[in-house]
Amino acid sequence: MANSSIGSIGFIGLGAMGAPMCHNLARKASVPVMAFDLDRNRIDQAIDHGAIAANDLAQVATADLIFVCLPGESETLEVCVAKDGLLQHMTPDKTLVDCTTTTVSSNHLIANALNNVGVSFADAPVARGVLNAVEGTLSITVGASAETFRLIEEWLFLMGTEISHCGPIGSGTVMKLINNMVLFQNVSALAEAMAIATRAGIDRNDVFKYLSLGSADSFALRRHGEHITSGEYPTDRFPTTYSHKDLGYLLDLASELGVDAAGASLVQDRFEEVIRRGLGNLYSPVIYQLFEDE
Repeated sequence: MANSSIGSIGFIGLGAMGAPMCHNLARKASVPVMAFDLDRNRIDQAIDHGAIAANDLAQVATADLIFVCLPGESETLEVCVAKDGLLQHMTPDKTLVDCTTTTVSSNHLIANALNNVGVSFADAPVARGVLNAVEGTLSITVGASAETFRLIEEWLFLMGTEISHCGPIGSGTVMKLINNMVLFQNVSALAEAMAIATRAGIDRNDVFKYLSLGSADSFALRRHGEHITSGEYPTDRFPTTYSHKDLGYLLDLASELGVDAAGASLVQDRFEEVIRRGLGNLYSPVIYQLFEDE
């Protein structure tokens, strides 16, 4: 049964991940869902899935529960706490959930600012990619108080199937950054594996088929490996520029904690080379292009 304290939902950010998340909410939620994005076409698409158009942040701020899913830290801070952002319009007893992959420091900054006006906050970044966002089968790691998590959990289940309360504010972001670090290193390792195997005479179409039969099988191999095999790197998935951004957040966190994340640093160097070659808009398995061009 839906929580009676939530009479309306707002969703800000209708990009590659945010749009299908909002669409799932609008189709499944028992309360109205207001959608907002700077691109009106994206709002129109959300309307087609049952959402209501919001004209600005002030209108979204009237919702009891607001989800934000934006490209990164700077956009989230602008929307949430900058001049004429949500902070200026939200009233006590509302809840804001940030699904952006951002930084732990921004989580705490936003949470403190919102708490000062009586608004609850949770960081709830999402994993598994665009295909799972469309299917409503995301993995969502949440940092929040126990009370806030109880309030938002049922709504998160409209967008994901694995909802984890990782601890206090910032914990969800820590786990998402670690998730991405492991994923990106797997993708980089798969690119190395393909380069070695093909140069040793193994057919390109067979390399990951054989790997999937052993202990090297993984989500990355099954989801990202097909693109390394085909050489097709779409622009409607998670671009390498975003991967580079997320890994940068992780490396900053590792440095703050005194961890020498050398493996992640190597992958970041490869992402930077991909971007330098003008391929940053392509899905991150394009990292294999660096080996093909050798």
